[in-house]
Amino acid sequence: MARKKAPYIVVAGNIGCGKSTLVQVLCEHYGVEPVYEPNESNPFLADFYGDMKRYAFPSQMWFLSQKFRMHLALDRKAKACIQDRSVWEDAEIFAYGLFKGRKMTPREWQLYSSFYRGVTEAIRPPDVLFYLHTPVKEIRRRIRQRGRPEEQSISYHYLRRLNERYDSWVKAWDLCPVHRIDTTKLHYLDDLFDRQFMLRRVARYLE
Repeated sequence: MARKKAPYIVVAGNIGCGKSTLVQVLCEHYGVEPVYEPNESNPFLADFYGDMKRYAFPSQMWFLSQKFRMHLALDRKAKACIQDRSVWEDAEIFAYGLFKGRKMTPREWQLYSSFYRGVTEAIRPPDVLFYLHTPVKEIRRRIRQRGRPEEQSISYHYLRRLNERYDSWVKAWDLCPVHRIDTTKLHYLDDLFDRQFMLRRVARYLE
């Protein structure tokens, strides 16, 4: 008898929309394994924010390779997990956006895309995707508040384009159900009502 796959949930969204906080709240409540975005380990990230054209390709290839390893590890486990941003977002929103914005050359994009296609053929899609949407004005406020040095130079235009690409991507997404949630006024870390709202949304996927 084939082993039943453990629930696999993705929390998607732009920089500063509350993904990591939500993953933390959900995983602590349900005792589920969190899978966080490996931003702090990326040796190219700080350089990327300073010179996107020079460091876009190595930064995105690093994320893609790391996410592939993470997905393979998840597939070997029989435990439920909740992931902070998926490999599909990395490629179809961030990397593609960098290519369209001429931060990646056609040859770099071709190589990246070839690797990405191989990755998606080898992994399974999530059971549900929670898309957190936040207006750019609020995102910029949160970025200033959390104070990560490498994020302070991110432009309004770049964040706006990411929001636009996320909205288009979610509309076309058909690999699993999608729940779109506006997080502008949600404070699920310290507001009990907001926390219960999110816990109810995810509960049936972990039963």
